[in-house]
Amino acid sequence: MKVIAFNGSPRKNWNTATLLDHALKGAASQGADTGLIHLYDYNYKGCISCFACKLKGGKSYGRCAVDDDLKPILEKVEETDAIILGSPIYFGVTTGGMRSFLERLMFQYLVYDANYSSLFKRRIPTGFIYTMNVNQRRLEEMAYQQNLKGTEMAMKRTFGASEALFVTDTYQFDDYSKYETSAFNVEEKAKRRKEVFPVDCQKAFEMGVKFACQSIS
Repeated sequence: MKVIAFNGSPRKNWNTATLLDHALKGAASQGADTGLIHLYDYNYKGCISCFACKLKGGKSYGRCAVDDDLKPILEKVEETDAIILGSPIYFGVTTGGMRSFLERLMFQYLVYDANYSSLFKRRIPTGFIYTMNVNQRRLEEMAYQQNLKGTEMAMKRTFGASEALFVTDTYQFDDYSKYETSAFNVEEKAKRRKEVFPVDCQKAFEMGVKFACQSIS
């Protein structure tokens, strides 16, 4: 049983990475072999529309043909039993690194048939963990959930299942006094970091447990 998490944040030790680490600990508690891949460590681009993965009889049918840093990572997905994707939200969407990864991950499996079916050979659980500076009220006002729903639906169509954890009003800096942050109540954000973020970490842990158990069954 293998569970892989992909960190779409440029930061390796902050909110998104911490949540992914808890998710993987949850999976490991059920006996899963886990791995965390920091996407910003790799040099790659999004889909280049070469359509080699769609060419009937072609050597790359159903597989991305681009030979770059992402190629061995995409090969790892073939053997995994669950995928967890983490990303900060920038202007209502995932980071550019995560978006480019998702294009390459999903498009290779998409079939242009009447059902837009998938060439991925199994059904596995997938999950998104989103981190964002905005609070719940702003999230709803700015329609973040609607913005991200399409990608979640595409993951479900590709791999069989998808769910999401939204982590709001995150703590961004070690020292807020060094930055222009007058829009925020720093004391409230620190309080939330202390009291609410651990609850979000537990939810991520439970996602990992759930995915590992689904993989076993």
